Amino acid sequence: MTQNNTTRAFATLVSVFFFWGFVAASNDILIPVFKDKLQLEQWQSQMISFAFYVAYTLGALGYMLVSFLMKCDLLGRLGYGKGIALGLVISAIGSLLFIPAADSASFPMLLGGLIIVGLGFSLQQTAANPLAIGLGSPETGSQRLSMAGGVNNFGTTIGPLLVTAAIYGSMGSGSGTELDVSAVKVPYLVLGALFILFAAIFYRLDVKVEAAESVSAGEDDGKSVLSYKQVWMGMIAIFLYVGVEVSTAGNLSEYLKSNLNVATRDAAPYISLFWASLMIGRWTSSAGSFNVSDTWKKALRLLLPLAAFAVYLGVNTKAGYQVDGFYPYLGMIGVLVVMDFLSKGNPARQLLIYSLCGMTALVVGIFMGGHIAAMAFVSVGLFCSTLWPCIFTLGIAGLGSKMPKASNYLIMMIMGGGVVSVFQGSLADEKVLGILNSYWVGVACFAYLAYYAVSMTAHFKKEGIEVGAPVGGH
Repeated sequence: MTQNNTTRAFATLVSVFFFWGFVAASNDILIPVFKDKLQLEQWQSQMISFAFYVAYTLGALGYMLVSFLMKCDLLGRLGYGKGIALGLVISAIGSLLFIPAADSASFPMLLGGLIIVGLGFSLQQTAANPLAIGLGSPETGSQRLSMAGGVNNFGTTIGPLLVTAAIYGSMGSGSGTELDVSAVKVPYLVLGALFILFAAIFYRLDVKVEAAESVSAGEDDGKSVLSYKQVWMGMIAIFLYVGVEVSTAGNLSEYLKSNLNVATRDAAPYISLFWASLMIGRWTSSAGSFNVSDTWKKALRLLLPLAAFAVYLGVNTKAGYQVDGFYPYLGMIGVLVVMDFLSKGNPARQLLIYSLCGMTALVVGIFMGGHIAAMAFVSVGLFCSTLWPCIFTLGIAGLGSKMPKASNYLIMMIMGGGVVSVFQGSLADEKVLGILNSYWVGVACFAYLAYYAVSMTAHFKKEGIEVGAPVGGH
C-alpha cells in the first residue's frame, strides 16, 4: 500500500473511533435521564452501562463461534474493511430500536438497542485496533492508536452535550428542565444513518491484503492464542483498565452530589473534563506518530494538549457552563506532558508510569477529600488516556498470524467497564465503604496494570521481541 493510500485508509478508519466515543459517553446521560423518568433504582439504571459493555463480550464470543463454524478466521475471510462494514450495519440496526424505545420510554427496549449497537462495535474494534497498528511503522503503532483514540474522545466530549441538548432542549446550569425522553431518538437516528454511510465506504475499502501482511510475520507454531503470556495477562489488563476508567467516571457524579452538594446538572463540566482528559492525553501521545522533524514533535507535545483543553473549554462554554474554575487544571496537563516525555514512546514504560500516576491521583483524592478529590478523580482520565493502545500493543506483540484472534480475546474483556463499575457502585453504599473509599477499587486496578507493564518488559526481553521501540523526538 502506498503512503497516500495508507494515509487515506487511516483517515477513514478513525471515523469509527468517533462513533464508539459518542455512544459510550452518551450513556452517562441516558443513565440519570431514564432513572428519573422511569423511577429506577440506582442498580437498575447502571444496567445501561452493564448491557453496553457486556455486549462486547457477547460479540467476541459470537465471533469465535462463527469462525469455528466457518473453520477459518472471520476477518481472514472477509477482510478488515468488510468486517468493519458488517459491524457498522449491525450497530445501525441497534440504533433503530431507539425509535420505539424513546417513544414508549421502554427501558428493556433501550437495553436491547444498546446491546445490538455494542455487538456491532465489538466486531468493529476487533478489526480496527490491529488495523490501526498495522497501517504504518510497527514502532509507532501504539501512538497511531492513540491518535485514533483522540478522535474517539472528541466523540466522548460532544456526545453527552448533543444528547443533553436533544433531551432538555437546551444546556447549561439552570437551563431547560423538561425531560423529553422521546427526543433521544433524534441523535441516534442521525448516528444510524452515519453507520450505514460509513459501512458503504468501508465495504469498498480494500485493506485485507495490507492488514494481513502486517500481521503475518513468522510461522504458526501451533500454540493456542491463550497460551501466550502477553494475551491472557493482557485480557485481565483490558478488563481492569476499562473497569477503572468507566467506574471512575460513573461514580464521579455521585461523589460530587453527596460530598460537595453539586447538583447532577452542575456536575456536567466535571464529567465532560474527565472524558476530555482522555482526549488531551491521546492527542499528546499521538504527536510522535506525525511525519515531522524531532523539533516539531516536541512542539506538538506541548501544543496538542493545549488545543485539546481548548476544545473542552469551547464546547462547554458553548453549552452554557462556567469553566473559569477549571483553568488551574493546566497544572495537571503539565504533569501529563512531563510523563509523556519520560515514557519515550515505549508502551510498556508508558503503561507503568501512567498507572502509577493514576494510583497516586486516586490515593490523594481518597485521603484529601473535598474539591481536591474531585479534581484528582477527574485527572484519572489523563492517565487512562493511552492505556488502551499500550495494553493492546503489548497484548498482540509477537503473535504473527494469531493477531486477529488475540485482538478478539482482548475486545472480549471490555465487559470490565460494566462489571467493575457495578462492583464499585455496590461498595459505595454508606453501609459498606462509602463513595470516597469505594475508589480503592480503582487503586487495585492500576496496581495490576503497573505489574503487567513490568512483567511484559521482562517477558519480551527474554523472548527477544521488540515492542514500540523509542521513536525520534520523544
